[in-house]
Amino acid sequence: MAQTRDWVTPRLFGSPWFEKPILHYWTAAIGFGLHLPAEWAARFPSAIAAIAAAVSIGWLGSRFEQTGKFCPWSPAILAPLFFSTSVAAIGFVRAATPDMLFAASITLAMASATIVLQAAGALRRTAMPAPANRPSGYAAVPCFGLFVGLGVLAKGPAAIILAGGAIALWASATRHWSAAFRLLHPYSIACFCIVAFPWYIICAHRNPDFIRIFLFQHNFERYVTPVFQHRQPFWFFIPITLLAVLPWTAFLIPAARDGLHMWRRKAWHDSPLFFCACWAFFPILFFSFSESKLPAYVLPGVPALALVMSVSAARSIERQTASSPVVLLGLTWVGLAVAGLVWLRRLPQGAALEIRPEIIASALLAFAGGTCITFLASERQRAAIWISLALVSVLVEAAGMAILPKLDPYYSARSSGTVLQSDRRPDRLFVYDLPRAWEWGLDFYLGRELREWSPADHEGALILTTPRGFGDLKNAGYFRGNLDEQYEGVLLVPIPARPHTPN
Repeated sequence: MAQTRDWVTPRLFGSPWFEKPILHYWTAAIGFGLHLPAEWAARFPSAIAAIAAAVSIGWLGSRFEQTGKFCPWSPAILAPLFFSTSVAAIGFVRAATPDMLFAASITLAMASATIVLQAAGALRRTAMPAPANRPSGYAAVPCFGLFVGLGVLAKGPAAIILAGGAIALWASATRHWSAAFRLLHPYSIACFCIVAFPWYIICAHRNPDFIRIFLFQHNFERYVTPVFQHRQPFWFFIPITLLAVLPWTAFLIPAARDGLHMWRRKAWHDSPLFFCACWAFFPILFFSFSESKLPAYVLPGVPALALVMSVSAARSIERQTASSPVVLLGLTWVGLAVAGLVWLRRLPQGAALEIRPEIIASALLAFAGGTCITFLASERQRAAIWISLALVSVLVEAAGMAILPKLDPYYSARSSGTVLQSDRRPDRLFVYDLPRAWEWGLDFYLGRELREWSPADHEGALILTTPRGFGDLKNAGYFRGNLDEQYEGVLLVPIPARPHTPN
């Protein structure tokens, strides 16, 4: 788009590409147009979106305060801390995909909805007493439509389903339908239409196949059929969600406890946390019925989970109830150590050897840190909790800075593509049995489309493949000898020219 100035039709090496809508391409193309390095430009939208989501839930956390005063364990701090250091955020903020943009759009839309519902009296504002002249919340009404529209531009009609479904779930449970319908104010609908519709209309006008490919094939068929081969069991998103909020998963325990207590006291009808729980739960529920399941589908609910966990954690600390927060932080430390060691066993052999010292050192530091904090907590519980939260965050980020670069060659096409850029031989370079992410990554770094090699091709070629693909080529007799070139994640296999033998 930055090169052609065609800002309507997404293209992949010249051919229209309608798997996802336009928002990520627009924002990334701005970076390319400003001549940012390609790595920065492609990932810039995800980084900005993650910051927006973190700030949004931090602001919501300030409205959900119990005491109305700022403190180190305030939800305004804990919510963005939990979110930005979670596995989900660390993974998707670095990805050149629309997932984080989509999650941030839903987060901003639900934050706007919270303001509207609080102004309508359907949600209590726990930070401070409601003012006598309650504001109307109309300023947030158009914002709700605007951000849902951005979500539709980021990933399609799922934005309407997730935002609308979560609000409908909450309204069904609380019977606050009149407050929920305030979000369908003409201002909100107008903003949504102004943001979302123009690109869809223009793109459909220029590309007659757009509606069929995008809406029916990549949305409807993806949900109701396993056409994209992403089948998983119904309960798939339960462990995925627990992994997504690591290393803070233990803080789901007080959140569940507070939820049960709220239910018994029948105090959930106007609870903003119950609203956030519906926001977090609905993506899991909706996509559990899908025939295609990917880990990214739970990402829109992760900011809400971080917010709920932060409020429950702040309440536990304020109550100073025995050693409950300390126990949770101890579980967090142990969970970090165990997760690191389990992850080490599941890595490719070369990657495991590469990062084993860092993983073992991190695990030992986690155990040691947890032990020291537990002893400190017997004297000064709040100080121990705050120090522990800070140390866990620092450990997560430091481990990421030391470990992720070493894993890069095994999970990214960057190093292979960089080497091949300076290699003048691959005039006939093909791929064979490569995962789609690797294939597209190599296309990106080489600046051209690599075609799939076919056994019907009898000319000499260089083939980029996986160890499994290399085994298939060897067993079929296409390659004899020793392989002398390997770019960490992929193998470069020379295939000699062969005489054509007619059937």
